[in-house]
Amino acid sequence: MHLTESMRDFILHWGEMGTKWGVNRSVAQIHALLHISPEPMTADEICETLGLARSNVSTGLKELQGWKLIKASRNLGDRRDHFHSIRDMFDLTKAVVEGRREREYAPTLDALRIVAQEAQSDGTSPKVRQRIDETLETMQMFDDWYVDVNRLPRRVQLAIVKLGGRIARLLPKGQGDKSP
Repeated sequence: MHLTESMRDFILHWGEMGTKWGVNRSVAQIHALLHISPEPMTADEICETLGLARSNVSTGLKELQGWKLIKASRNLGDRRDHFHSIRDMFDLTKAVVEGRREREYAPTLDALRIVAQEAQSDGTSPKVRQRIDETLETMQMFDDWYVDVNRLPRRVQLAIVKLGGRIARLLPKGQGDKSP
């Protein structure tokens, strides 16, 4: 595949964005290429287009499949896998958010529950226990909200997202009040 300047810039930026999220640059670049590619690509085509080693591409493809961001398909008479990204941006965003929740947020909630329990009997000061409890309660509130919204039909989720900014404009401007 021939990359135009804007395609190269997109792939390079996606790679930079990936490193900020803790994803290997070449893995993010592979995903960017598959995301903008109009047709599924083989590993060899990805290697050639991005100038990456075959082993690097194979590892990256496995990681992206583990995140459920890409899928492999086969063509009749062709033994090679052809890879493509999730095409629908809503589904892609949901896959990223859900993957991060499973790998990062949910384990942190589990750890906080254990820490809060331990803090009840290990001599942790009441002020520190209160801070741990507040952290757990707030993180749990956001997770509960996410789970509730995630159960809604897609059309309702989209309406909530589109409504988000308009709701903020309807509410009075804050006077610095941080309480719920």
